[in-house]
Amino acid sequence: MPASLPPGLPIVPDGPHEPSGFTMSSDEFEVAVQDALDSIPDRLARAMDNVAVFIDDDYVPGPGEDPDTVLLGLYEGVPLTERDSWWDAGSLPDRITIFREPILEICSSRDEVIHEVAVTVVHEIAHHFGISDDRLHELGWG
Repeated sequence: MPASLPPGLPIVPDGPHEPSGFTMSSDEFEVAVQDALDSIPDRLARAMDNVAVFIDDDYVPGPGEDPDTVLLGLYEGVPLTERDSWWDAGSLPDRITIFREPILEICSSRDEVIHEVAVTVVHEIAHHFGISDDRLHELGWG
Protein backbone atom coordinates (compact mmCIF):
# COMPACT_ATOMS: atom_id res chain seq x y z
CA MET A 1 0.00 0.00 0.00
CA PRO A 2 1.34 3.48 -0.78
CA ALA A 3 2.45 5.78 2.04
CA SER A 4 0.05 8.47 0.81
CA LEU A 5 -3.02 6.80 2.28
CA PRO A 6 -5.05 9.08 4.54
CA PRO A 7 -4.29 8.71 8.26
CA GLY A 8 -7.07 7.80 10.62
CA LEU A 9 -9.45 6.66 7.90
CA PRO A 10 -10.50 3.07 7.26
CA ILE A 11 -8.37 1.33 4.69
CA VAL A 12 -9.86 -1.79 3.15
CA PRO A 13 -7.15 -3.77 1.36
CA ASP A 14 -8.17 -5.15 -2.02
CA GLY A 15 -7.22 -8.79 -2.38
CA PRO A 16 -4.27 -10.70 -1.01
CA HIS A 17 -1.04 -8.80 -0.62
CA GLU A 18 2.51 -9.68 0.22
CA PRO A 19 3.94 -8.58 3.55
CA SER A 20 5.66 -5.27 3.15
CA GLY A 21 6.58 -2.29 5.21
CA PHE A 22 9.25 -1.19 7.57
CA THR A 23 10.43 -2.88 10.75
CA MET A 24 10.71 -0.77 13.89
CA SER A 25 10.76 -1.82 17.52
CA SER A 26 7.92 -0.88 19.85
CA ASP A 27 10.29 1.40 21.76
CA GLU A 28 11.38 3.22 18.59
CA PHE A 29 7.76 3.62 17.52
CA GLU A 30 6.87 5.02 20.95
CA VAL A 31 9.66 7.59 20.56
CA ALA A 32 8.23 8.58 17.16
CA VAL A 33 4.79 9.10 18.74
CA GLN A 34 6.29 11.08 21.64
CA ASP A 35 8.28 13.24 19.19
CA ALA A 36 5.08 13.91 17.24
CA LEU A 37 3.30 14.93 20.45
CA ASP A 38 6.25 17.12 21.45
CA SER A 39 6.02 18.89 18.09
CA ILE A 40 2.48 20.13 18.84
CA PRO A 41 2.72 23.88 19.50
CA ASP A 42 2.54 24.70 23.22
CA ARG A 43 -0.60 26.79 22.79
CA LEU A 44 -2.47 23.84 21.26
CA ALA A 45 -1.02 21.31 23.71
CA ARG A 46 -2.21 23.46 26.63
CA ALA A 47 -5.68 23.67 25.06
CA MET A 48 -6.02 19.88 24.96
CA ASP A 49 -8.29 18.83 27.80
CA ASN A 50 -8.66 15.43 29.42
CA VAL A 51 -7.21 13.36 26.57
CA ALA A 52 -4.84 10.39 26.77
CA VAL A 53 -2.71 9.01 23.94
CA PHE A 54 -2.08 5.29 23.57
CA ILE A 55 -0.21 3.04 21.17
CA ASP A 56 -1.69 -0.30 20.16
CA ASP A 57 -0.44 -2.87 17.70
CA ASP A 58 -3.54 -2.97 15.51
CA TYR A 59 -7.17 -1.94 15.32
CA VAL A 60 -9.67 -4.72 15.97
CA PRO A 61 -12.94 -4.04 14.14
CA GLY A 62 -16.02 -4.25 16.31
CA PRO A 63 -19.29 -6.04 15.67
CA GLY A 64 -20.93 -4.87 12.47
CA GLU A 65 -17.69 -3.38 11.09
CA ASP A 66 -15.93 -4.70 8.03
CA PRO A 67 -13.44 -7.24 9.48
CA ASP A 68 -10.81 -6.04 6.98
CA THR A 69 -10.94 -2.42 8.20
CA VAL A 70 -7.52 -0.98 8.95
CA LEU A 71 -7.00 2.24 10.91
CA LEU A 72 -3.80 4.18 11.48
CA GLY A 73 -5.26 6.13 14.38
CA LEU A 74 -8.52 6.53 16.27
CA TYR A 75 -10.04 9.33 18.36
CA GLU A 76 -12.67 8.28 20.90
CA GLY A 77 -14.33 10.90 23.03
CA VAL A 78 -16.26 14.12 23.06
CA PRO A 79 -14.62 16.87 20.98
CA LEU A 80 -13.98 20.16 22.79
CA THR A 81 -16.53 21.85 20.52
CA GLU A 82 -19.29 19.53 21.74
CA ARG A 83 -18.65 19.69 25.49
CA ASP A 84 -21.04 21.55 27.75
CA SER A 85 -20.88 22.65 31.37
CA TRP A 86 -21.95 19.18 32.54
CA TRP A 87 -19.30 17.33 30.57
CA ASP A 88 -16.62 17.45 33.31
CA ALA A 89 -18.78 15.68 35.89
CA GLY A 90 -17.15 12.25 36.03
CA SER A 91 -16.10 12.06 32.39
CA LEU A 92 -13.35 9.66 31.46
CA PRO A 93 -10.50 11.07 29.37
CA ASP A 94 -10.86 11.13 25.61
CA ARG A 95 -8.65 8.52 24.00
CA ILE A 96 -6.35 8.76 21.00
CA THR A 97 -4.85 5.48 19.83
CA ILE A 98 -2.06 5.24 17.27
CA PHE A 99 -1.86 1.83 15.59
CA ARG A 100 1.70 0.65 15.06
CA GLU A 101 1.40 -2.28 12.62
CA PRO A 102 -0.71 -0.55 9.93
CA ILE A 103 1.62 2.44 9.93
CA LEU A 104 4.69 0.24 9.62
CA GLU A 105 2.99 -1.77 6.87
CA ILE A 106 2.48 1.26 4.60
CA CYS A 107 5.93 2.73 5.16
CA SER A 108 9.22 1.68 3.62
CA SER A 109 11.67 3.78 5.65
CA ARG A 110 12.20 5.25 9.10
CA ASP A 111 11.57 8.75 7.72
CA GLU A 112 8.23 7.63 6.26
CA VAL A 113 7.21 6.12 9.61
CA ILE A 114 8.11 9.31 11.47
CA HIS A 115 6.17 11.39 8.93
CA GLU A 116 3.11 9.09 8.99
CA VAL A 117 3.09 9.01 12.80
CA ALA A 118 3.25 12.82 12.91
CA VAL A 119 0.41 13.19 10.39
CA THR A 120 -1.71 10.60 12.23
CA VAL A 121 -1.12 12.23 15.62
CA VAL A 122 -2.07 15.66 14.26
CA HIS A 123 -5.12 14.16 12.53
CA GLU A 124 -6.42 12.54 15.73
CA ILE A 125 -5.68 15.61 17.89
CA ALA A 126 -7.62 17.67 15.35
CA HIS A 127 -10.65 15.45 16.03
CA HIS A 128 -10.25 16.30 19.75
CA PHE A 129 -10.61 19.96 18.71
CA GLY A 130 -13.74 19.11 16.72
CA ILE A 131 -12.25 19.19 13.22
CA SER A 132 -13.99 16.76 10.85
CA ASP A 133 -12.36 14.34 8.40
CA ASP A 134 -13.72 16.41 5.50
CA ARG A 135 -12.08 19.58 6.84
CA LEU A 136 -8.82 17.74 7.54
CA HIS A 137 -8.79 16.59 3.91
CA GLU A 138 -9.31 20.18 2.76
CA LEU A 139 -6.37 21.24 4.93
CA GLY A 140 -4.12 18.47 3.62
CA TRP A 141 -4.09 16.41 6.82
CA GLY A 142 -6.04 13.52 5.30
